[in-house]
Amino acid sequence: MSSPSQPFHLVSPLLESLSLTKIVGAPVFLKMDNTQPSGSFKIRGIGHYCQQAATHDCQGFVCSSGGNAGLATAYVARKLNIPATVIVPSSTPDLTVQKLREYGASVQVFGQVWDDADREAHRLAESQGLKYVPPFDHPLIWQGHSTVVKELRDHLPTKPGAIVVAVGGGGLLCGVAEGVKEVGWEDVPIIAMETIGADSLNAAVKAGKLVTLPDITSEAKCLGAKTVCPRALEVTQQLPILSHVVTDQQALQAIKSFLDDERVLVELSCGAALGAIYSGLITRLQTQGQLPAQLGPLVVIVCGGSGINLDQLLKYQEKIMKG
Repeated sequence: MSSPSQPFHLVSPLLESLSLTKIVGAPVFLKMDNTQPSGSFKIRGIGHYCQQAATHDCQGFVCSSGGNAGLATAYVARKLNIPATVIVPSSTPDLTVQKLREYGASVQVFGQVWDDADREAHRLAESQGLKYVPPFDHPLIWQGHSTVVKELRDHLPTKPGAIVVAVGGGGLLCGVAEGVKEVGWEDVPIIAMETIGADSLNAAVKAGKLVTLPDITSEAKCLGAKTVCPRALEVTQQLPILSHVVTDQQALQAIKSFLDDERVLVELSCGAALGAIYSGLITRLQTQGQLPAQLGPLVVIVCGGSGINLDQLLKYQEKIMKG
């Protein structure tokens, strides 16, 4: 069992990508959070949250998840020797459900989308006296995620020209926003990427208020929160955050190109962030004057994700390309 004083996440590698640098025309650095113990950045925030909760007579954790938050919860619960229940929507890949069970979590499938699973997780927390683990909407989660920026400060040669993140519920965005404030990088643009059909932040930014999507129609189910957390919209009004979307096809093409270029397979949700480069968005933002023509190091947070293997990639290929 891990010492409660030690974080569960690792300092992830920061790699310069020659292939992506060539596309952008500026140095591109990849923050490889796909190498975290649970397979994604989620362990930063969830590890921190669970560590704090474990000091208060915790009988068990319950988490709602499309996959990665559940895997982080299950991993940490196992290390702390505390039972974990993960509620997943029916859209969750079998691969993820299998991994959750391998980590020792009790898995329940409930509802069509994450929002349904989340309501059930809250109900279970209340009825069974379990500690609810928020997948993205809590200050302790953001505090944990902010560590990614401190690592960038410690390992980048200079201040970044921009940071690219994928957005689902908004936890990573809130953490990066907190991190840039802490290290004095408030002027660094943050490019917040979603897929069309899971774009609750983009809809909120356009409306100037929180928007609840009628449904999640993107195949990037890990980005599938119908409403982004309120703090995510707030930070877009406080910092230079550029909210943009790619199609599922562009996200899929991005993860395939990334596999060819870097020999690393990541989830479709991560393809939203990578899609900023592969779809030509960064270059367009430079042309439009929203990013400087002479761009400093561009950092992409490779958020990872465990719900992918070759079989799942082929399923996406068949489903998305048909659509």
